[in-house]
Amino acid sequence: MAKANLEKDPHDVAGMFDDVGKNYDITNTVMTAGLDRYWRKRTRELLHVKPGEKVLDLAAGTAVSTVELAKSGAWVVACDFSQGMLRAGAHREVPKVCGDAMHLPFADESFDAVTISYGLRNVHDFKAGLREMARVTKPGGRLVVNEFSTPVVPVFSQLYSRYLPKMIPLLGKVFSSNAPAYEYLAESIKAWPAQKQLASDINANGWAECEWKNLAFGIVALHHAVKN
Repeated sequence: MAKANLEKDPHDVAGMFDDVGKNYDITNTVMTAGLDRYWRKRTRELLHVKPGEKVLDLAAGTAVSTVELAKSGAWVVACDFSQGMLRAGAHREVPKVCGDAMHLPFADESFDAVTISYGLRNVHDFKAGLREMARVTKPGGRLVVNEFSTPVVPVFSQLYSRYLPKMIPLLGKVFSSNAPAYEYLAESIKAWPAQKQLASDINANGWAECEWKNLAFGIVALHHAVKN
């Protein structure tokens, strides 16, 4: 399959993730040296999910993040554009829906909170995706965007910028069935807005009071906001 370019044609992106679903979880764990588990936990904590609430886990992939969120006692639904990713997580007993982030199959104000992990980069128009997430969230509801970001320590940032374009595709080749997908991953991370710009974009598209917390020196940033 051809690599999806940074124009992010929705069908290319969905097909790319269909291809990598089988080994997606183990590849992520290897690439992050096991930090992915901790990042999922921090996402759940920052979202402040309460028992009985309804939560949308968007770009949920194999639903491993959905299971983590459900530890809170909330009702959590996994939603992803890639049917292959959802099939790869079929053994996880949480509700699953195939849906496009720009045209979510949910009614207005359906959820108390919404989160998206490592998926906002892949939405064809991520600002439209933010507005759509706001549409399905109740007034005062919460958002957490868990996404790769820009390292904030200069020396570490230089090392990371060298690691990113070389090691991620290499690890993808070893552990994944679609190495070009991980070339796209590295390229899309490099092209993604830094923390301050993303916070501004979130505030301009249906949300307010956006702040962020850096994890692993800014390799990952958790942006959190409330619905206007």
